Amino acid sequence: MDYDVVVAGAGPVGLMLAGELRLGGARVLVLERETDPPPSRFGSMGARGVNAPSVHALHLRGLLPAVEKTALRWLGALPEAPPGEPREVFVGQFAGIGIRADRLKPPAPGEEFLGAGVVSQGDLEAVLAERATALGAEIRRGTALTGLDAGADGVDVHIEPETVRAAWLVGADGGRSTVRGLAGFDFPGVDPVFTGRQAVVDLADAHKLTAGGWQGGENGAYTLGGWADGDGPPRVHTVEYVSPPADRDAPVTAEEMQASLRRVSGTDVTVTHVHVATRYADTTRQATRYRRGRVLLCGDAAHVHSPAGGQGMNLGLGDAVNLGWKLALVARGAAPDALLDSYEAERHPIGAWVQKWSMAQTALSMARGPRADALREVVADLLDTPDGATHVVSMIGGQWQHYDLPGDHPLIGRRVPDLPLTDGTTLAGHFRTGRAVLLDTGTGAAAVAGAWSDRVTTVTARPVAYPDQPMAALIRPDGHVAWLTLAEDHDGLRAALTTWLGPARADRMDG
Repeated sequence: MDYDVVVAGAGPVGLMLAGELRLGGARVLVLERETDPPPSRFGSMGARGVNAPSVHALHLRGLLPAVEKTALRWLGALPEAPPGEPREVFVGQFAGIGIRADRLKPPAPGEEFLGAGVVSQGDLEAVLAERATALGAEIRRGTALTGLDAGADGVDVHIEPETVRAAWLVGADGGRSTVRGLAGFDFPGVDPVFTGRQAVVDLADAHKLTAGGWQGGENGAYTLGGWADGDGPPRVHTVEYVSPPADRDAPVTAEEMQASLRRVSGTDVTVTHVHVATRYADTTRQATRYRRGRVLLCGDAAHVHSPAGGQGMNLGLGDAVNLGWKLALVARGAAPDALLDSYEAERHPIGAWVQKWSMAQTALSMARGPRADALREVVADLLDTPDGATHVVSMIGGQWQHYDLPGDHPLIGRRVPDLPLTDGTTLAGHFRTGRAVLLDTGTGAAAVAGAWSDRVTTVTARPVAYPDQPMAALIRPDGHVAWLTLAEDHDGLRAALTTWLGPARADRMDG
């Protein structure tokens, strides 16, 4: 094999996946058809929210400081609030209805907040590309995947004028994925009902438009300007309740942007020049399977939906963090390929949930008439309550996300908190290498895990908050608790280690 894994697509998802695969020891080639990221991925045009699961993953890998440094807006870890005062948190909107920070319930005692904010996609890609390259991933830009032949023992990947051989191929090449089409994945869903356009433009008569917030009527809506635009040319964003043009790839011209602005604003505003522009729609589709033999899908290649709620990039990053360590173990021969079945089982339901919530926002924002106005008023009232605001922010922010794993302890399947330890380290600091972590505080579990020492980092320092509590917890490389006991359970640990990391070294065929 030339490579263990070929990844098609060097967006945030493909680059995150490449880094995770390299941490797991897989030989990786990333293919990207674009020579350079387009200007639309930078600045406010490329702004993307970073939610709780993404922040957690970046924190475990030590990438959070670099992401914070490039962020357009960032709220770091929250300090303790004075008694009786709510803490400021990063909030957003639901179907265009704003959610006020002072309506959120104060965090419960011990509730973890690692930060949140907005980054440009291009800046995040730069951080992840630097990391993947430093770890040894090969990234070829200006190189398109043109064909593939997948067999029982590998994939021939055609990248004219050559063909490379890989054990596995992952399509992380976006909503109109070449890999998905060539490999024959089913991609059912619903067609779009609106078209969005964003552009940085020169306006001859900007005074005819209203700056700040969404404005509009029956035909759609627009915004002019925004907090991230600085002193440069204005940014305009229109949404029209019509299907996108037949040629989705055609450049957005000044004439097209002007016509759209005039339709939604009811003015005769004039666009004299487009500096950078992009077009999108709310097409909602999800692959029925995320794996066909040696080919897998990740990110938008596996699911597309409206950008409402800002969850698309986060959903893809979650896919990459879930898949990377599993595929690396399989590619190295440390675990059977049945481990990959858990990728689809864990990620497909979360993708379906995101689609449901994004479609609900589209339906609410598009509805017109007195009944729709009444519904929006009811939803606005709910979002003005502590329970309603907190629930929606938690859901859109990904706080709820967990995996349904076997076991009775409430932490199983959930993201592990970053506990300070008695040796001066923190638990998150032990995940930098991308290995699973066994936390053992006096149960004898460390001796059992020795047979998996090539895949597990054992930590025996105790959590500062629980210095006298015997505990053994197996935490997967993606930071989700796979198994936990407060007593001695060596058989349970062996079963969990085998399930998630493959057989012990002495039991493996390769010795």
